Amino acid sequence: MKPSRYIDLTTDYGFKRIFGTEPNKDLLISFLNELFKSKKVIKDLTYNKNEQVGDTLSQGAVIFDLICTTDDDSQFIIEVQRSAQENFKARTLYYGSKLISDQAPKGDRSGWRYAISEVYVVVIMDRFRFSNTADYLHDICLCNRKTGELFYDRLGFIYIELLNFHKKEEQLETDLERWLFVLKNMAKLDKLSSYLRKPIFEKLFNIAEYANFSKEEKNMYDVSLKRKWDEEAVMDYAVKQGIEQGMQQGLEQGVEKGKSELLKEHIRKMFSLGFDARIISEITELSTEDIKKLLN
Repeated sequence: MKPSRYIDLTTDYGFKRIFGTEPNKDLLISFLNELFKSKKVIKDLTYNKNEQVGDTLSQGAVIFDLICTTDDDSQFIIEVQRSAQENFKARTLYYGSKLISDQAPKGDRSGWRYAISEVYVVVIMDRFRFSNTADYLHDICLCNRKTGELFYDRLGFIYIELLNFHKKEEQLETDLERWLFVLKNMAKLDKLSSYLRKPIFEKLFNIAEYANFSKEEKNMYDVSLKRKWDEEAVMDYAVKQGIEQGMQQGLEQGVEKGKSELLKEHIRKMFSLGFDARIISEITELSTEDIKKLLN
């Protein structure tokens, strides 16, 4: 397998290359403004120094802690997840809570009065789901469980399930849909189509072209891409094994069920021929109580 013309944006290196550098932050601003359309307008953003990377290769997620300059000083975390993880929801709650707790001053808090800026956690999921719906966008907030009334509107979680986004190029209607399309499909494309012909996407495709990378950049991307391919191969094998085990288990259960049904039919025939429960019990080695239950 060889790298395609354009890089895979859901690799660690690909995502960081496009969205994690100051010269390209207009791309991230464009994406976020489409995501928060009619709610916020981000004019500028700065990258905090506490960028984090997954603790293990299986977590392998780049996490950006961003300070976005808006009218209400909101904060955002951008996180790429490519594999189902244990305690996934708790993990995103942890990062959101940490953004809140980090705002507390170290000194006198009485004057601060818990003036917490808005916090949002944005999670882009590539190869796994966390819901049973067909929706690709989930806007989560704190609300009253019984009435649905909003409890607190300054903490939110946005989950994007790329597996549920199925639109083709000619079906794209909004710039958010265009962003989700390139996030999911850029590595499969061989050119910038007319459906994506906008200055922001022209810049994106130019930056994301593999041939424009230096030798060092190509090496780093190749390592990141191979890691993703390896993880996908492991996941695909696990799924295949699960399917095969499920089929075998179902077959065994079917055989046992067939045996049970056949035994029931023999017992009914013996009873219709005049055998009583005691004799049937001696023949089948079942208790008379079980035989009576089957007959009833």
